[in-house]
Amino acid sequence: MTTWQCVTNCGACCFLDSSERPDLEDYLSPDQLQQYLSLVGDDGWCIHYNAEARNCSIYDTRPEFCQVTPHTFEAMFGIDPTDLNDFAIDCCQQHIEDRYGETSPEMQRFNQAVGWVEPEPPLDAD
Repeated sequence: MTTWQCVTNCGACCFLDSSERPDLEDYLSPDQLQQYLSLVGDDGWCIHYNAEARNCSIYDTRPEFCQVTPHTFEAMFGIDPTDLNDFAIDCCQQHIEDRYGETSPEMQRFNQAVGWVEPEPPLDAD
């Protein structure tokens, strides 16, 4: 069974460039949107992302919209808590692919950590 978890030495979700997330207003309140935009550095990365250590420098006190919890994802995206695991895995895979590539070490570490195995291609029906 696949189980979502954050992996070390990644930080793909910390790339906050709003041009890559045009629907922010759809799921963040006006106050959250203002806070989100205040976190975006000149390079598009969160100002609290430590690129050298590849982690969040405020992880324990990060904003609610940065937390992968049933409450947060239900409020922001309407995701039923029973669907959070699969939704979060898909989100992470998308962010990791966008930042580092589909076959990157980050993707390999994430997929291994969550126990995700790429589906086998269907057999020919010959």
